[in-house]
Amino acid sequence: MFSGVEEHVIYQIANAPIREYPFPHIYVESVFPQDFYAALRRNWPTSSHLISLDSTGRVPKGAYPERFIMPLHRSEVDKLPEEARAFWIALADWLLAGRFLYALVDKFDDCVRERFGMNVKNLAFSAESLVVRDHTNYKIGPHTDAPHRLMSLLFYCPDDDSLKHLGTSIYVPLDPAFRCPGGPHYPHKMFRKVTTMEYRPNTLFAFMKTDHSFHGVDPISDADVLRDLLLYDIRVEMEPEGVTEKAVTDSASFGIKMLKHIFGAKE
Repeated sequence: MFSGVEEHVIYQIANAPIREYPFPHIYVESVFPQDFYAALRRNWPTSSHLISLDSTGRVPKGAYPERFIMPLHRSEVDKLPEEARAFWIALADWLLAGRFLYALVDKFDDCVRERFGMNVKNLAFSAESLVVRDHTNYKIGPHTDAPHRLMSLLFYCPDDDSLKHLGTSIYVPLDPAFRCPGGPHYPHKMFRKVTTMEYRPNTLFAFMKTDHSFHGVDPISDADVLRDLLLYDIRVEMEPEGVTEKAVTDSASFGIKMLKHIFGAKE
């Protein structure tokens, strides 16, 4: 459908400088080719194809009532109109494949090694992606993501710059020694905001999960907001017998071989 999209995205990410403070992250502009981004917006699922986050069992009932999602699963994508369905299937074919996943692992390989040490040879990765739409009053307190998370990518997908202040913010705790392995969301008053990753068209905010990767979203008070994002998460599991070929897709074996090359694991 769009030749070279995956290569463009990997190029943009691979060449983006890693910002080390207060935790490793990148902010990438023009992450997609412009014609592809225009098609992404044109084929964005309507509200009728999105479901409330709390109806999925991912969060307790009543939590985050302003967030609606469409998991990038074939069963959900198949519900879209024909043109949109073809677009999202083509996107998922490479976004959830091993080559893209392990290009990200390669990008942050020093951070992965620092977190897991010698256990890197026992890691298995998987990826998930969600189409997300947040409405007015959405907020989420500073947190570090669940312990199984390796990294998170937030592709910002607005039509223009008018809501750039609604990006995800980075925080540092008022207590410099405070750390969290992941899970709880904390009151904003416990933190100092470092910066906000501007919510601008065709940009990407990506970061490593650490015990101090505190991030969140300030309460959205703007009226009639539609905050569209494409979320992409990499999860990590420890495999007791070493690296296994737990496929994300049929092409995931490419990434396993790359992982072994990166970390020097034996075949």
